[in-house]
Amino acid sequence: MQVVYKDNHIIIVYKESGEIVQGDKTGDVPLSETVKEYIKEKYHKPGNVFLGVVHRLDRPVAGLVVFARTSKALSRLNEMFRKGEVHKTYWAITQNVPAEETGTLTNWMTRNEKQNKSYAYDREVPGAKKAVLKYRVIGHSDRYHLLEITLLTGRHHQIRCQLAHIDCPIKGDLKYGARRSNPDGSISLLSHRVQFTHPVSGKEIDVVSPLPEDKLWRSLNP
Repeated sequence: MQVVYKDNHIIIVYKESGEIVQGDKTGDVPLSETVKEYIKEKYHKPGNVFLGVVHRLDRPVAGLVVFARTSKALSRLNEMFRKGEVHKTYWAITQNVPAEETGTLTNWMTRNEKQNKSYAYDREVPGAKKAVLKYRVIGHSDRYHLLEITLLTGRHHQIRCQLAHIDCPIKGDLKYGARRSNPDGSISLLSHRVQFTHPVSGKEIDVVSPLPEDKLWRSLNP
């Protein structure tokens, strides 16, 4: 686990692909518990350590995760996420490239809980929620392309689903149409940057993620 930013109220860490943010039915140790142990040891805290989960990243996705260290920060961050005041930028590697170098994707998405998969439609359908993201192509290699993505809504598997819908599935994402998996089971999607006003101090937080240990990420890095 790599700590990217910390103060008395928040801690931002880099999540490796394959880690889970919160405990689930797998019983694997979640990142939240690893962060609690880190805080407990670093600051010699007796008893239970408070840590609030304010958002999640899919298991195969790497990048920045923000946690709250106080109940005040947790309630305020929850409200900021709800209002869209936390700005997150993602990088995605795709084999196909969108028709336009920059664009906005607007779809209506439904979620299938049994499949743990979402579906995108070009028009409104029953039970669907509107999903909007902006993208721009920022890098190329011989076979792959690097897209920068800004989410304007927060839907289940939104980036994965919307990119697949325009025939640009994320590298390694078999669930959404990639041709083959990545050797380490990851998908080539990175929570790259997070920007927000600190929920307690009011100062501007702007943090950038390290790149995954993968030559392709480094070769595409603009």
